[in-house]
Amino acid sequence: MKIQQISMFLENKPGRISEPCKILAANNINILTLSLADTQQFGILRLIIQDWQKAKEVLEREGFIVNITEVVATEVEDKPGGLAKILEIIEKEGLNIEYMYAFTFRSGDKAVIVFRFDQPDLAIKALQSKGINVLDSVQLYDKANQ
Repeated sequence: MKIQQISMFLENKPGRISEPCKILAANNINILTLSLADTQQFGILRLIIQDWQKAKEVLEREGFIVNITEVVATEVEDKPGGLAKILEIIEKEGLNIEYMYAFTFRSGDKAVIVFRFDQPDLAIKALQSKGINVLDSVQLYDKANQ
């Protein structure tokens, strides 16, 4: 149920985000979604890529330092209160969300959000016990390619 995410530190300078994107494109690797957070000196680029092993290999070959992190993707009702419902489940379990971001596609009538939890296995168990659909990598990649 956990998904592998690629994370990379990039200098906060013009053109730095395009470098890994060009490398991935040249190797026919598609980015399903991404998040970019920044400070004055550097940014953290987070990517969800179906063939993350190949992406890691080609990026490292080009000199990037790549970290693989486990994240959780869930369906969220795409209506007022949908995200609040998920957050309430997590808070009641005493779990921490380190960061989150949304996918650009929908799963039927639901949005898809990626969470980085401090305890992903406990978060998955808590969400599933409340009827929240946690997507595994196969489901996620299938939905992204529809």
